[in-house]
Amino acid sequence: MTDTAWNTVSGTTTGAAFKLFLGCPEQSDLAAAVDTLVADRVASRIASQDPTLWGPAAEEEAGKRLAWVDLPERSRSLVDEIALLQVEHRERGLSRVALCGMGGSSLAPEVICSSAGVELDVVDSTDPDYVRRAVEKHLAETVVVVSSKSGGTVETDSQRRAFEKAFTDAGIDPAERIIVVTDPGSPLEEQARAAGYRVFLADPAVGGRYSALTAFGLVPSGLAGADIAGLLDAAEALRPALESDDADNPGLQLGALLGVANAADVDKLVIADAASAYPGFGDWVEQLVAESTGKEGKGILPVVVESTGATNFKRTTRDALLASVGSEFVLEGVTSKSGFGVHVDAPLGAQMLLWEYATAIAGRMIGINPFDQPDVESAKAAAREMLEGGAASPTPVFVDGPVTVYASGDWLPEGTSSVPEAVEVLLEQLDDRQGYLAVQAYLDRDRDAEFAEVREDLAWRIRRPVTFGWGPRFLHSTGQYHKGGPATGVFLQVTTQPVADLAVPDRPFTFHEFLTAQAVGDAAVLADHGRPVLRLHVNGPADLASIRQAFA
Repeated sequence: MTDTAWNTVSGTTTGAAFKLFLGCPEQSDLAAAVDTLVADRVASRIASQDPTLWGPAAEEEAGKRLAWVDLPERSRSLVDEIALLQVEHRERGLSRVALCGMGGSSLAPEVICSSAGVELDVVDSTDPDYVRRAVEKHLAETVVVVSSKSGGTVETDSQRRAFEKAFTDAGIDPAERIIVVTDPGSPLEEQARAAGYRVFLADPAVGGRYSALTAFGLVPSGLAGADIAGLLDAAEALRPALESDDADNPGLQLGALLGVANAADVDKLVIADAASAYPGFGDWVEQLVAESTGKEGKGILPVVVESTGATNFKRTTRDALLASVGSEFVLEGVTSKSGFGVHVDAPLGAQMLLWEYATAIAGRMIGINPFDQPDVESAKAAAREMLEGGAASPTPVFVDGPVTVYASGDWLPEGTSSVPEAVEVLLEQLDDRQGYLAVQAYLDRDRDAEFAEVREDLAWRIRRPVTFGWGPRFLHSTGQYHKGGPATGVFLQVTTQPVADLAVPDRPFTFHEFLTAQAVGDAAVLADHGRPVLRLHVNGPADLASIRQAFA
């Protein structure tokens, strides 16, 4: 095994310091890749929004998805407008901000506010217990930001309807409390203006996962009290370095590292989020990288772990690598070229722009379009078909106490009759060299937060990468990689009966019916792609403990 060699890229631009520690078994490979990127003027061409960088097939999409490069400057006009609105809200006694949004519309504000230490209630679930609690919490003091780029996101539309009804039932005019962020010309803009809501329009030439520094990231964060001016300052300070065709460009260095690693079959990006200075940053990077790169059977899968000692892969060299610099990001693969890693030391706004550049550059090196998400829509379509009665409800394989077991595909042998046995058979489907397990928890992520500990339990058991996603939010991030990336995953879904269901106002389905359709629909699409899926459905939240024993 080649020892890891470490390289440091650092600098100060307009008063903002940045530093990268880059680990690569062969620094000559990394240097050669960076030299090629410099010679091809990739950095300056991204900055000039050149859509030809990713090949002819991607040119049309890239041509309308590159406006994120100068957002640190263009979004500046929003700062004062948001600040004035925040003051107005505080004067009216409106101290709580709730955000209805999915994917890029919610993950960026969540990390921005967590890092700033300000409260933002993110409503990115269709679990009825979760939505009900969010709607009922301090309603008299609540302002709701409804964010949807397309304006047709069904989850966000359902959440909006729930808040509208709650305000109306409480004698509060929703127009005084609801703010909409969307693209111009979307159905949501039309609805919002008709209802008299305050509307912020984002740039349609910025994709959702690259929208952290647009109105999608800034409006809810600024209203909650985060320093969005400082966020933009940090990004703008690093921008000259990212636009430079220079070997010390941190975006070229990080993008090249991701590309070189992927070429060496190193396709897992381990993110020790607990070690990060920015809580939740791993979830934001997870969406950006997984949804951008996971397609055409290729990609990089982020694996967000609890700490640097909780990766639990078979290769023990990683723990030593992590300990060497306290790295937040480590790449793991199956060849002898393990030991790729990166530690990023920069302000949050700078890191966001850095990772956007690096992801776009890695997409070029991997040979995919980093701006589309062709497999996300398939799960949405399957869920719609379930809700409209166009697809048959799945038949349980067996019932084991409070757990009803479903299996998508033909991988589970007849006669299997217990949860531990079914879990064991699922894990046997894992490829020992490249496989990963994705745990998909369609639960209340506040009430059932402790259930996330099963990620580490299972990682210790199988010594392979294990990801954990709360449904349905992961469908807007890693869901693309699951179906479009390498066919190396096995999938464990967990669903439950809610304490009480909740109707979606003026829609022919409830929140629980919608959530179930999302789980069943995604499982069907995964099975169509040849991925094994096991779903464990418990009678209620109290029964979740009964299945954890099967994971140990």
